[in-house]
Order: sequence, then C-alpha cells, then structure tokens
Amino acid sequence: MENEKRLSTVYIGGILAILLAILLYQNFVPGAFSFNKSTGISGELSKDDAAQKAMTYIRENLASPDTEFSLTGSDEKNGVYEVRFDVMGQNEKVYVTKDGNILFLNSFDMNPPAEEALAKTDKPEIGLFVMAFCPYGNQAETAMKPVVDFFGDRVDIKLHYIFYSDYGTGYPDYCIDKENQYCSMHGIQELNQGIRELCVQEYQPDKLWSFVAAINEQTTAQDVDNKWESIAQGVKIDLEKIKQCEANEATNLLAQEVGLANQQYPVQNPASHNGLETDKIAGSPTLIINGTIYDGARSANDYKNAICSTFNNPPAECEQEINESGSTANSGSCE
Repeated sequence: MENEKRLSTVYIGGILAILLAILLYQNFVPGAFSFNKSTGISGELSKDDAAQKAMTYIRENLASPDTEFSLTGSDEKNGVYEVRFDVMGQNEKVYVTKDGNILFLNSFDMNPPAEEALAKTDKPEIGLFVMAFCPYGNQAETAMKPVVDFFGDRVDIKLHYIFYSDYGTGYPDYCIDKENQYCSMHGIQELNQGIRELCVQEYQPDKLWSFVAAINEQTTAQDVDNKWESIAQGVKIDLEKIKQCEANEATNLLAQEVGLANQQYPVQNPASHNGLETDKIAGSPTLIINGTIYDGARSANDYKNAICSTFNNPPAECEQEINESGSTANSGSCE
C-alpha cells in the first residue's frame, strides 16, 4: 500500500509536470491547443464550478483509475481560483482561470507568508508524533529524550503515534482489527508496541523515555513482541498493568491517536507545507508545540530553543546548552 500510494503520487506529479509544459507551450505558441474547450462554457465560472471542472479533468486525464480524490475547498486568489484537494491522504492544490479554460499546476508566491511565531504559555505543551519503528521517528525520540530530562516538569512533553486504516495486506499482518480500521506502516508488531508505549505513558510516565530508548536500541518491528517484556522489567515497568491496558484499552487509545493526527494544525512555516497555513500530521516525526506544527531542525538544542521561545517567562536553564552527542535527527519522515 505504501509503495502504491507513492507511485500514484509520483505518477500524478509526473503527468502534471508534462501538462505544465503543454500549458506553457499553449501560452506562447500561436495556435497551440487549449484546455477542455469541448464543454462550451464561456464567461466566468463560480469557484465551485471551476473546482469541479478541474477535478473532473484531473481525474479523467491525469490520474490512474484507482487514485482516490476528494475536493477540500476553493477560493479566489489573485485573479484565479485556487482549488484544494486530497489525493490519497496528501494535500494538493492547482489553479484555474475564472473562465475554467486554463489549469495551472503550480504557483510561485514572490511574497510568501512569513514564518509564524509559536504561541507562548506558562507551561508549553509538546506532542511528538511518531511510529514506533520509523527510523526518523526513533532519531527524533533520541533527540527529544535529553530535552525531557532537561526541562523536567516545567514542560508537558508527550509521545503520540501515527496509525492508518486499510494499510498493507490488512488484518492480521498490519491491522489489529478485521475491519482494518487500525493499522501500522511497519506491521502489526509496530502497532502493538505503539499501544504498549501509550500504556506506559498513561500509567508509568516516568518510565516512558527509558523504555522507548531501550526498545529502539534492542528490538525491531519483527521481534519486539518477543522482547518487550524483559526490556520493560529492566526499567521496572509493571508488566501486568501494561498488559491489562493493552488488552482492555487499545481501541480507545488508537481512536484517540487517530483523532489527534487527523486534526488540522496551524503551521510554523507555510513554505514547508506547499503554502498551506494549516495541515494534518504528515508523517513520523511531526512535532507540535503549543498547538502549532514545528518546522525547524531536529537536534536536541533545536528542540530546546524552540520550546524556550514559547515560555511566557523562560527559565534560567534556557541559557544553557544540552549535551546532544548522538542526538541529532536527520531530515526525512515515514509517511
């Protein structure tokens, strides 16, 4: 499913690039053909009619037959219509002239929106969204652990987990339920471990980061189900409590995490989100600081400095640096 999703997106992107070249040719070569004149529509269309026409054209001419689309909105923008849509979980947008005759595939804003300052509070709230065995997410966890130790209870830092529906081959290899509502990218053992880490966060939060660090170092998505108990005992986790939570609370925990990941969040830097000012959780890792998606670098000190900027009254420790040897995360994500 992951490969199919990426291939569909790449296929669309490649065809859109070809169409852009055609449109440029049309604009500068007399007599070149125009976009979809067969409808006979003349004059100015409403933004909704233009959006529907663009979606129909893309669906019928540019996308593979099994590609799933959903129109998410349209608005007038600088003399054209901006049309926003979802393609298999990815936010995309195109532009259409008001007469509905020309489709533009990209825009370059020469006055891009400024980066937003993160909101300030007395006690910053931080959410790091990961997958239990995404390598980029694991690197972000490694970078965040010294930040957790650095701030202590001055900051509320929580881990959250990204799950999918109808992923891979479904139940039982990727999904926990036969309806394939709750699935994980790297297989069922990753999903199981995500639940266990949520349970530890709920019932023994002081053990969470040590547990996660040990799991990341000693297990994989192929063997964690057989190894987690001995690792949990090593960091003094109450095994029976976590097993009870996993057995009785998994569905509620999964539903809560899916709900959080599917919200629209303000973004710190719209340029990192195709110009969008709000976005969903795009992949692992994604960091939310005081309700805003953080778009900066991922070292321990980058995280620390971003969090310090959100205190109403920054603690004196914000003047210190964290020893971040081995705790810088690479760019990239699992999505």
